[in-house]
Amino acid sequence: MHPTLTTPPQPIPHRHPAGLLAPSEHELLLLLADGLPLDSIARRLGTSSRTLRRRIRALCDRIGVRTPLQAAVWAARRGLI
Repeated sequence: MHPTLTTPPQPIPHRHPAGLLAPSEHELLLLLADGLPLDSIARRLGTSSRTLRRRIRALCDRIGVRTPLQAAVWAARRGLI
């Protein structure tokens, strides 16, 4: 028998989506999923509403969605929140 046929195939390394997110992005997703108003999220994070909107837009662009709601759904489907 050929040795490569008797050894089981090795799993392909898979990087969990959580490893692709910075801790601050994960925190933002959690707050968005809680359904808090953006002003409340901004206060909790100690940032301005304008900066928060920029962060949300950057996160949405990064994960390939268009809205904060879609970002929360994206995270929920991957078990991140």
